[in-house]
Amino acid sequence: MTRALVTTEIADGIAIVTLNRPEAMNALSAALRAQLAEAMRAVDSDEAVRVIVLTGAGERAFTAGLDLKELGADTSNLGAANAERAEENPVKAIEDCRKPVIGAINGVAITGGFEVALACDILIASSNARFADTHARVGILPGWGLSQKLSRTIGISRAKELAFTGNFLDAETACAWGLVNRVVAPEALMPTALALAADIASVNPGMIEAYKHLIDQGYRRSFADALAFEHNTSTSANGEVKAKDVEARRTSVMARGRKQ
Repeated sequence: MTRALVTTEIADGIAIVTLNRPEAMNALSAALRAQLAEAMRAVDSDEAVRVIVLTGAGERAFTAGLDLKELGADTSNLGAANAERAEENPVKAIEDCRKPVIGAINGVAITGGFEVALACDILIASSNARFADTHARVGILPGWGLSQKLSRTIGISRAKELAFTGNFLDAETACAWGLVNRVVAPEALMPTALALAADIASVNPGMIEAYKHLIDQGYRRSFADALAFEHNTSTSANGEVKAKDVEARRTSVMARGRKQ
């Protein structure tokens, strides 16, 4: 029986999606890419799932990126990765997910793997995590958004440093640069990610979906257009809010705040 290259576990509203090719540093073969895209679409459409945690099997790699051995044997696979059909593009599937995706970065995230990480909404890194953009050294231009997203996340000069050198960025520096939210010990990675996922899962899922959409769509616009988009969206949505519901939620929020 063929082993699944991507596994999914669901409990308490949280789906753990794991890249399951540790012997190859979870390299993104064509088969793994297709399975990851399929898994992300499945959890997005599953009403029992409120939050997704995406991670890699083993301790060495989140994912080492596109499978260079596969590409070395047949570069037509490269064209497939860059111009992949929507149903087989894992980065698009992650980006299109209506539910929050937490990347639990357990090891290296290299090149295409870096792009997969950047598709997540929130990144929690193990102290073993390292990031690298080796596109220039391999001789391949990024096609999943790295050249545009990274500069917007850590600044254009830092993004150029990583792109032009191919050097690794350690987890602590990645946190200082604003790439990841926090860095934890390897054994604390999944408990930390799952605790954060549980916090998010405790919020009304419709509100989380709407808020994620508001942030993502605004981020793609100019600042002025984003402010207008927020105003128009919130005016329409907030007009449906009932006072009694706000009061009930206010009490709940205050009670939760006292416990924190």
